[in-house]
Amino acid sequence: MQAILGVFFHFIGGFASGSFYIPYKKVKNWAWESYWIVGGFFSWLIVPFLAAWITVPDFLAIIRNTSSTTLFWTYFMGVLWGIGGLTFGLAMRYLGLSLGMSVALGYTSAFGSLIPPIYRDLFGHEAGAVTFSSMLHSNSGLLVLAGVVVCLLGIAICGKAGVMKERELPEDKKKESIQEFNLRKGLLVATVSGILSACFNFGIEAGKPMAEIAVQQGSNPLFQNNVIFVVLLWGGLTTNLCWCMLLNARNKTFGNYTDKSTPLASNYLFAAIAGTTWFLQFFFYGMGESKLGNGASSWILHMAFIIMVSSLWGITLREWKGVSSKTYGTIIAGIITIMISVLLVGYGNSLE
Repeated sequence: MQAILGVFFHFIGGFASGSFYIPYKKVKNWAWESYWIVGGFFSWLIVPFLAAWITVPDFLAIIRNTSSTTLFWTYFMGVLWGIGGLTFGLAMRYLGLSLGMSVALGYTSAFGSLIPPIYRDLFGHEAGAVTFSSMLHSNSGLLVLAGVVVCLLGIAICGKAGVMKERELPEDKKKESIQEFNLRKGLLVATVSGILSACFNFGIEAGKPMAEIAVQQGSNPLFQNNVIFVVLLWGGLTTNLCWCMLLNARNKTFGNYTDKSTPLASNYLFAAIAGTTWFLQFFFYGMGESKLGNGASSWILHMAFIIMVSSLWGITLREWKGVSSKTYGTIIAGIITIMISVLLVGYGNSLE
């Protein structure tokens, strides 16, 4: 039952992450950097603070009493993840939802799911923690690892579909669904994004002492990670704020925030909805992780659901309009493969 609940929470988080960029498409006549940072204040500052305030009593006291080493590494992982996060937005901009998510999250899946267990093998771990070696010596661990491999295969298939689309469609057709489509630039930023985005999982690992104190003080274990997210997302806010302010200055787009010729109220509203939806992915990730643990299974489930949902959104938004039946069938095959990986990981956890 715990495994089923964990998978369910990860699905909700994956749905939120796979859908968060949709409201940004409703923002009119603002530069990317303007609506990205407005949404970011909700994603990385306002909503995480509210979530911790509601679910973790005295969370600020926990943060104040945490060692500087723990706070530094949690925050620093957030800074690195923040670089991945802002390039993630650029990947969506240049590749679209389905292809951009598949490439970026392919790297994130591999690095984020396997490096923590490997790290525990190399540098020590507490009793009962999931390590890579323990996964290799149990049926449940082997099934989870098989799910990781199948997920990466599904991601590769989705990426192949994107390359096929690039070869098939003329430039004017590509830009009908993705106005700034650029495969080379998009693949570069998606690669950077995917590798650095895995630092979020490392940040959760670094901030675990805060979650443990929260539980010891009576917090519901389901919400223990919310105190970690406050510090971790401060790092993400730092990176994104610096970059977006730089772009505002360079592109002379500071006027976006007060430009009455644009629909200011709706722009702020849709950016806030996007930012709030984005944070919900990790709110529910934390709930799923509390049921499954912060091993390969939680991270790969989260990534798989994001890719599955975003790919379906890409199809719904007609990003694949005009491609051949072979290319369309390839993206569908990729989504189905990822769904199979979810079943493998979920079943592997149920055996523990």
